[in-house]
Amino acid sequence: MTERGDRDSQLNTLLRSVLNEPRLIATLRDALVQHLLVAPQECEAFGVTANTAEATVIERSHLLRQIYPQVQQVWGDRPLHQQPLETLWRLWLPLALQLATMQDKLDRPLIQGILGGQGTGKTTLAAMLKLILNQMGKQVCCLSLDDLYKTYADRQQLQQADPRLRWRGPPGTHDVNLGLQVLQRLRQGYLTEPIEIPRFDKSAWNGMGDRTTPERVSSIDILLFEGWFVGVRPTDPSAFDTAPSPIETESDRQFARDCNARLHDYVPLWDQLDHLMVLHPTDYRLSQQWRREAEQQMVASGRSGMSDDEINQFVEYFWRSLHPQLFIEPLVQEAIVDLVVEINPDHTVGKIRGREKKENFCLS
Repeated sequence: MTERGDRDSQLNTLLRSVLNEPRLIATLRDALVQHLLVAPQECEAFGVTANTAEATVIERSHLLRQIYPQVQQVWGDRPLHQQPLETLWRLWLPLALQLATMQDKLDRPLIQGILGGQGTGKTTLAAMLKLILNQMGKQVCCLSLDDLYKTYADRQQLQQADPRLRWRGPPGTHDVNLGLQVLQRLRQGYLTEPIEIPRFDKSAWNGMGDRTTPERVSSIDILLFEGWFVGVRPTDPSAFDTAPSPIETESDRQFARDCNARLHDYVPLWDQLDHLMVLHPTDYRLSQQWRREAEQQMVASGRSGMSDDEINQFVEYFWRSLHPQLFIEPLVQEAIVDLVVEINPDHTVGKIRGREKKENFCLS
């Protein structure tokens, strides 16, 4: 077992004790404090210091006991060893507490961006944050970049004008103004009347998808805005002169340049974010493996799924549009985002770190 695996196993044992003991005894509290402080970057990301570690453990333990029955309902009959208690303690709980604290300082809803590709767990993260924050009295709404897709009719016209946009997803296939209307309204202040949140039905038109009835929401404290390139900004066009595979031909490079140019239309949308986090695989190529595993599970359950060749074509299409090495790595390496969560090959959470320069972040 790796050092990280040993630590997670120890943490799991400690957290089981928290759930089983009637109160947080001193030895258990101290063990959790010690476990917390051996990861300084993780502590810094969530504002934990040696002076506040004990209070942090007490707060998280209390919240863990409160929400665990609801979390169990979500996990269902999953065996104990497959229940991600470590992720709940290390990421979901502290992030929820952090978001609640930031939102308390505002006189309007907080907008949290979540950037993550296939298999990184962004949908699960959003669901768990909503569950925990609801328990804390915060009204949470989830919005996906997918909800902003252009209508089926509009995308048909788009594809006729540019056959390269044969799949929904790349820059240019979304109604950016629709998203702007929602985010700008939330930044104006708390809702005085219901707002319509866009929704998209991926099953419509034989899987081509179409806009569906929007969801009317009357109260929002925190909006979780997730998607595979939420927060991604245009890069220097010269980067495509020596782009990584599968951007290999001149037509590939031109498609990548065009997608990069369309990203400029999304910048006003990203500017509405108060906080941005990245779910960052240890290797971007894992998304291909994870997609293959997901499709195999679909086939095993009796549903139709893509073949390996179709999966490769599908994933590589998106790498040609916005290659992770050109667009995600700069965000991570240059500390542009507020929180980076490393995702291991088995989907577990690895290292967690925040901005290196905390003074760069402020709420407006």
